[in-house]
Amino acid sequence: MSFAAFAAACCACALTFAMAGPAGAKTVTLTKAEKAAAKHELTASKATVLGVVEGLTEFLPVSSTGHLLVAERLMHVGDKTATKDAADTYTIVIQAGAILAILVLFRKRIGEIIAGLFGRSVVGRRLLIVLVLAFIPAAVIGLAAESKIKEHLLKPWPVVGAWLVGAAAIFLIGSRLHHAGQSSGRGIADITNRDALIIGFAQALALWPGTSRSLVTILAALLVGLSLAAAVEFSFILGLLTLGAATAKDVVSNGKQLTDVYGVVNPAIGFVIAFIAAIIAVRWMLVYLQRHDLKVFAWYRLAAGVATIALIASSKI
Repeated sequence: MSFAAFAAACCACALTFAMAGPAGAKTVTLTKAEKAAAKHELTASKATVLGVVEGLTEFLPVSSTGHLLVAERLMHVGDKTATKDAADTYTIVIQAGAILAILVLFRKRIGEIIAGLFGRSVVGRRLLIVLVLAFIPAAVIGLAAESKIKEHLLKPWPVVGAWLVGAAAIFLIGSRLHHAGQSSGRGIADITNRDALIIGFAQALALWPGTSRSLVTILAALLVGLSLAAAVEFSFILGLLTLGAATAKDVVSNGKQLTDVYGVVNPAIGFVIAFIAAIIAVRWMLVYLQRHDLKVFAWYRLAAGVATIALIASSKI
């Protein structure tokens, strides 16, 4: 069995088990009318669209959360009180597809880190330490502020603000850092504890929906002196840890609620589509950044912000 097949099987089994729900897991009892409405809310076609959105945007510096929020509003997924929590959980669960893409694309590096965990690789052990250090700030701040973030920031206007600020940041410093990272810079094995913490606190900024975890971690990694290749690789592998933890937490807490409302098939469709789309997006970005800077993402974020303002003004979302 190939690594990809093995990883996919493990992820599928883990998600199925988690969504079955632990004892005492929160469940949802819907009326017949609500069940009928839920079937139309997350159809196979809508699950596919959201899977594409998640996979294409999770690791590009454009914010998957912002895109999913707008897409859900446009397709009226999670509009009702009875289905909102399940819809929010769905957008977290399909992250597992993007996570699997990183497991497959960076399997050699991840294998090295696993070897380091068992004392069989000095470089792998070092990477494991700095990954954990970079993970801690966002984990602590995210757990402490989760309810406030969902209440105040998970809305169209805050997302628009984050898109525009991110675009400005790329225009101001992105190109300079990009060129510095191409011409010089340290490798991923040279990341210090201090570097990891700086990148970790930068990652915490992405708790603001629309900011983009990939954007802030890549820029922070370039700022501390990593090469572009090292910055991108570390950002993506750090995402494996951060997104994996967030997905596991939400699935264990609300997985049963998700299946109560939407069943298993459509969430599974989103997972598979997100995996395929993420493979395509990450491979493209790795090649693109070898010859180009980040400006295209700044222009895209600017366009997304303006388009979303138009949607808000026209009451589409």
